[in-house]
Amino acid sequence: MRLIYLTLLTAASLNAQAYCSPSAIATSLSATYIACATSPRIERLDRSQPIPTAGPVSHILASADGRLLYAALPAPLSRVAVIDTGTGKTIRTLPAGHTAVFLVLRENRLYVVNQFSNDVSVLDLQSGKEAARLKAIREPLGAALSHDGRTLLVINSVPAGRADAEYIAASVSVFDTQQLRPAGVIELPNGSSELRAIAVTPDGAYAAVTHLVARYYLPTTQLDRGWMETNALSIIDVRNRTLAGTVLLDAPDRGAANPWAVQFSPDARLLAVTHAGTHELSVIDFAGLLSKLQFQRTDRKPWDDMSFLAGLRLRWPLQGNGPRAMTLTSTAAVIGNYFSDTMEQVELLTGKSTVARRLSTAPPTVIRNGERIFNDGSLCFQGWQSCASCHTPDARVDGLNWDLMNDGLGNPKNVKSLLLAHRTPPAMSHGVRGSAELAVRAGIRYILFTERPEAEAMAIDEFLKALRPIPSPLLVNGSLSPSARRGKALFFDSKTACATCHPAGLYTDLKTYDVGTRSSTDPSGEFDTPTLVEIWRTGPYLHNGSAATMLDVFTLFNKQDKHGKTSHLTEAQLHDLVEFLMSL
Repeated sequence: MRLIYLTLLTAASLNAQAYCSPSAIATSLSATYIACATSPRIERLDRSQPIPTAGPVSHILASADGRLLYAALPAPLSRVAVIDTGTGKTIRTLPAGHTAVFLVLRENRLYVVNQFSNDVSVLDLQSGKEAARLKAIREPLGAALSHDGRTLLVINSVPAGRADAEYIAASVSVFDTQQLRPAGVIELPNGSSELRAIAVTPDGAYAAVTHLVARYYLPTTQLDRGWMETNALSIIDVRNRTLAGTVLLDAPDRGAANPWAVQFSPDARLLAVTHAGTHELSVIDFAGLLSKLQFQRTDRKPWDDMSFLAGLRLRWPLQGNGPRAMTLTSTAAVIGNYFSDTMEQVELLTGKSTVARRLSTAPPTVIRNGERIFNDGSLCFQGWQSCASCHTPDARVDGLNWDLMNDGLGNPKNVKSLLLAHRTPPAMSHGVRGSAELAVRAGIRYILFTERPEAEAMAIDEFLKALRPIPSPLLVNGSLSPSARRGKALFFDSKTACATCHPAGLYTDLKTYDVGTRSSTDPSGEFDTPTLVEIWRTGPYLHNGSAATMLDVFTLFNKQDKHGKTSHLTEAQLHDLVEFLMSL
């Protein structure tokens, strides 16, 4: 059975034919094309017949002459469809990795960013074969090439490594495209997470990256002045492969939740950013920004200064909801609004907005409405963040620890995935919320700092209940590898007793246990037994994120056999056990 899914398509029961959910825009000399993230089609802005595809489309590109479209069709074994724009027919498909989400084209080479295999497929368009795989860090979502094509920048959306370190942040991978090898990593400010998009200036000198800067080291007692989350733009010096600076897109009393699409105007005078959470467009004087970065004060970093963009930025409200796609001319932006399913044109200097196209008129289901609310930062006090700011748009993890107030002060806990949360009570690390329903309502009140109608919380519940596990990248043709099969036998062996607390099915017995990881500030030593389903995506591990990998859980934090009786296992057996767990 063919499996079609998209990481942005988080609710399986969406009517695929009704909603387009624009995820990307491609322009050629004669047409503007719109990728549909929740429907197997590509729309045209001029309302002519859509182009059918073999599945939802995460990203599209047009060839230089406009005769071909390249469409990324995400799946565990993704394909890139090559489409003849004259006939609308797919003339061939190209192989890619697990969940292809972004494309970069350079002459006869196509770079395909694969989110869950954590790499980039380098495709030779003449042979139609993969020339190389470039290993990224964690959940890459976008890429951009230098002007000369020699440097590929890849954004990693989620931090990797332990979450209890002094520095934890997502980063930008650098690759040498001539040698097809890694060429370094550009580190972003501490707390940087949820990198969403990257764009390069027409001359290739600079790149811009949208992301969050989380203040995860502070207790979540307020939101004022970005106490918990801020929303940022990082500028990269492409030639020197260094970070030129990071600036906040927020104002002191007005957040700019969930920055997403970013584009330069053709003359590089303007830089535009969409705010998918507050449904706005920021238009920035890029030359002025660079000048100010060069003369910044050394005693205060731009990512701590919410007045840095004063006089350099115009901020316009949009008519649509969830602006995640954008293309730019010298005077206007064409924006794709994911949840309102509209295409909107905005004059950059006046903010005048016109709805250019409605992609569907179907009323939203409760599940889709819940997904919209989950991603809506405008519902938060002053618009600083949305539920997705800590849990990602598809309700997983940001790789950070947060000091929530439900279990006292000074004991940060790692963010948990919300997949299966409603089927695996209680909620929170200590199980202090009896159900996910209670946790959702507490999150609205104590994390978004707002009061909302009960119907909205109920809609979020339905969205979260509809989430489905994504197949692990370690599966081989949908099945366990030989190593994972050996690990499965160990997992269910009474000598390890792993299945005692993690029985098959949900892989949790819904109970709490003392596993020897209590800190001096924890009110209790007992922690909720998490589900192991999709654990390959939820690192770092343990309630405080102190284990960077599952292997670390057993080798560094299981000396007393409280995470299963594994001290007698050989190194090879431990690797087999981890292989099984990471295949769930």
